[in-house]
Amino acid sequence: MKFAVIVFPGSNCDVDMYHAIKDELGEEVEYVWHDATNLEEFDGILLPGGFSYGDYLRSGAIARFSNVMLEVQKAAEAGKPILGVCNGFQILLESGLLPGAMRRNQNLKFMCRPVRLKVENNETLFTSSYDKGEIITIPIAHGEGNYYCDEITLGKLRRNGQIAFSYYGDNPNGSLQDIAGIVNEKGNVLGMMPHPERAVSSLLGSDDGLKLFKSIVRNWRESHVVTS
Repeated sequence: MKFAVIVFPGSNCDVDMYHAIKDELGEEVEYVWHDATNLEEFDGILLPGGFSYGDYLRSGAIARFSNVMLEVQKAAEAGKPILGVCNGFQILLESGLLPGAMRRNQNLKFMCRPVRLKVENNETLFTSSYDKGEIITIPIAHGEGNYYCDEITLGKLRRNGQIAFSYYGDNPNGSLQDIAGIVNEKGNVLGMMPHPERAVSSLLGSDDGLKLFKSIVRNWRESHVVTS
């Protein structure tokens, strides 16, 4: 499986994402600059964290207009797995690939520490290697991770099983209903504030994030690899 790590001016977690895929997962991966106009050769698209375009206006508000986002939209419509982490999640929200919006953390402070998450839905292509209700440890690093949506949207997220992860025991940013990560209705686009690429080895304090990437690869192989 071949992944693209999209790099925007201001991305700073692209190397972490690359390392997770190449060195820990053992899959093919390339950096792709924000002005790219074709992503057809890639099987999965990864939008890393950071401060795209300096987070001017709002986090992700300028990145959504990059050339590459038109290609990310096409990839999403084609059913390819799209993962946006932290700033990548914010970009997915701004581009309309996921519903809702991101606000400043409730305490108005930047936070960087491990948090516990609960796997709310393990039937997505991103979470199938987890058990439903499994508690995992993944680090956060954000100042605008307070997820919000209106009641109608929240109702849809619940009914459709689109809440993939929730904060467990401690909601660090005030996110609505403890939401830490959501998928689109089709189930092939995931946005989450915690950083699974920083939890792919016990040397990093946790390898709980590796299951997320393994889930993507396993689901891709099940649908693309033909065995005789």
